[in-house]
Amino acid sequence: MIRAVLTFLMILLTLPAAAQEFRALARVIPEGSALRDAPGGGADLVLALSQAVPFRVFTLDDPARVVVDFREVAWDGMTSDFDTAGPVEAVQTGGALQAGWSRMVLRLALPLKVTEAAMETDPTDGTAIVHLRMEPVSQEVFAGTAGAPPGVTTLVTPGLVAPGPEHSQIPRQDGGQRLIVVLDPGHGGVDPGAQRGGHDEADLVLIFARELREMLVRTGRFEVILTRESDSFVPLPTRVSIARAARADLFISLHADALAEGRATGATVYTLSDTASDAASAALAEHHDRADLLAGIDLTGSDDVVAGVLMDLARLDTDPRSEALADALVAGISAGGGGMHSHPHSEAGFSVLKAADIPSVLVELGFMSEPSDLANLLDPEWRAAVQAGIRDAILGWAAGDAAAAALRRQ
Repeated sequence: MIRAVLTFLMILLTLPAAAQEFRALARVIPEGSALRDAPGGGADLVLALSQAVPFRVFTLDDPARVVVDFREVAWDGMTSDFDTAGPVEAVQTGGALQAGWSRMVLRLALPLKVTEAAMETDPTDGTAIVHLRMEPVSQEVFAGTAGAPPGVTTLVTPGLVAPGPEHSQIPRQDGGQRLIVVLDPGHGGVDPGAQRGGHDEADLVLIFARELREMLVRTGRFEVILTRESDSFVPLPTRVSIARAARADLFISLHADALAEGRATGATVYTLSDTASDAASAALAEHHDRADLLAGIDLTGSDDVVAGVLMDLARLDTDPRSEALADALVAGISAGGGGMHSHPHSEAGFSVLKAADIPSVLVELGFMSEPSDLANLLDPEWRAAVQAGIRDAILGWAAGDAAAAALRRQ
C-alpha cells in the first residue's frame, strides 16, 4: 500500500534557527530507494545515498517506531510515491533533535526488530546503499529493547535483542562434525582502515579472507562464514553477533595495520585481555575501536549488551581455548613463512574478541607501513602460504581441543 511521506516539520520548528541551518553531507537518490514487504511479515528499507555517511538505528515504543539517524542527509526528492510496507504505517523525514543529524522515522503497525543494518559503498562513484531488514517480534521483546540512546548521543547497535532461548551457550566442538569458522575481515565501507600506497586495509583483508575461506572449505572439514562479503560497514558488536548467530566454533578477525611513526614488521596474533600486554597493543585496540565509533557506532555500553546475552562462566572455559588457538596460529603462520612480529602473541581489549563462549583471536597479518609487509599482502603466493599455515593451525588446534573436551567429560 502507498501512503504519503510526512515531512518531519514539527522537529524542525522546535529547533533554534542556528540548529536548522545544517548542510547535509549526502542526499537521497529516490530512484534507488524503496520500502517493501519482506517474507514473514517484515519490511525491507533500502536507501540510496549520494555518498556514505555515519548512521545509527534504534527503536521507540508507544507508539512503535524504528528511528534511523544520519550524519547527515538532505531529504530533497523524497516524494509521496515512496511506498510503505504492510507493517510500516508512515515514514517521516527531517532534521533531528540534535544538530548535525538527519532523521527518518518509520511508524510501525506491529512490533519489528532490526535484524540487519548495513551500508555498502560503490568504489567507482562513492554512492552508498543503506539496507535495513526488519522482522516481527512479540510486543514483550520489542518493549524490552526499545528506547532512545541517552541524550541521543550514544549510538545503538542494531539487531541485538533481549536474551532468549536462541542465545543459549554455544556447545564446545568435539571433532565429530565440521567446524564453523567465522572470518572477520576488519573495517569496510566508510571505514577503510589503514591506507598505504593506494591500498586500503579493508580491501586487502577482504581478499585474504575470501581466499582463506576457499582453502578451508576445500578440506571438507569447515563451514566458513564471513562477517562481510563486500566493501560494507559492519559495526564491531554486530560482527560478534554474526558469530553467535552462526554458533561458531571459532572466530578470527583479520587486520593489517600501519604505524604513524616508528617501524614494525611481521604478524601478531591477539587474544582478549582487560590489560594490554604492552603500550603498542593498547594503542592498537583503541585505534580499531575508535574507527568503529567514527564510522557511526558508539561502543559505550556494548559490553552490557553482550554480557546480558553470554554466560559469565563461559570465559573461564573459553579463554584457555583462545590462548591455545593463538599459539597454534603463531606456529602455523611462522611455518608458512609469514614472518612474525617480535611479540607474536599479544593481548589487548579488542571489542570483537568479547564473545565469551567462542574462542576468538585477532590476527594482524603485517604492517602496511612496512614496504616488505605491504608487498607480501599483495603477493598471491605469500598469501597462499600463510593461509595454508592458518589452515593447518586450525586443524591441529581443533584436534587438540576436541581431545581436551573428551578428557573433561570423563
